[in-house]
Amino acid sequence: MKPLDPVKDGNTLQKRRGIRVKGTLRQILLLTDGYSNHGEDPIAMASLAKEYGITVNVIGILDEDHLDENAQREIQEISAAGGGMSQIVYAKQLSQTVQMVTRKAMTQTLQGLINKELQHILGKEKTLEDLPPDKRGEVIEVVDDLGETIHLQVLILIDTSASMEKKLPTVKEALLDLSLSLNARMGDNEFGVFVFPGHHENVDRVLDWTPNLKKLTSVFPKLVTGGLTPTGPALKQALEYFREKRKERSKELGDGYDIGSSGL
Repeated sequence: MKPLDPVKDGNTLQKRRGIRVKGTLRQILLLTDGYSNHGEDPIAMASLAKEYGITVNVIGILDEDHLDENAQREIQEISAAGGGMSQIVYAKQLSQTVQMVTRKAMTQTLQGLINKELQHILGKEKTLEDLPPDKRGEVIEVVDDLGETIHLQVLILIDTSASMEKKLPTVKEALLDLSLSLNARMGDNEFGVFVFPGHHENVDRVLDWTPNLKKLTSVFPKLVTGGLTPTGPALKQALEYFREKRKERSKELGDGYDIGSSGL
């Protein structure tokens, strides 16, 4: 059997179904081990991100300690408000979890967009589950292909409060593994990294948009831990950063769904 060409065959399947999904898939990946205690409400900021078409995923990092119930609840509520996924894991499981959450959130977002297109084509009451099995498989194939070819931006927010000090080396390795995993896709990737709290502000940008995260090797040894946990301000700053990038790319975007275009 001739192997599937993700670009050529994926585009053919999209055309066959009348499905048009273009633009950029935008995600915020929040890595934290605590409860926000300064600045804007992070749940409200995550909800705003969702309105702008940006998915917010949250990973709570444990060591041998128990994660506070308030922190667990907030992690779940931030991801729910941001239309994303959340996981609470021990540090040694972080690398696998970061990759899993990022890719699953991509698929979840794309499936939602495909369903919107199907409703446009077949009627408001129709979803993927209403299609005959052969057609359903065809659409799922489109989602899989898009997951490998669509342009992806991931803005990573790293909690650098005092309790994260011993976990930062594991965070660095997990993000390097994420970069390797996503760069195996055919689509373009862009990563940015913020830490919170910053040296003099609530948030510091430590890595501008880049196609890989190799520079983290030199950045992480310079990070200083301590201070409050301004999760809300970090999310707010992330939205501003996406706004800047959106302006830069506005001339490059074509027809179809521009993922993350609402208001940004």
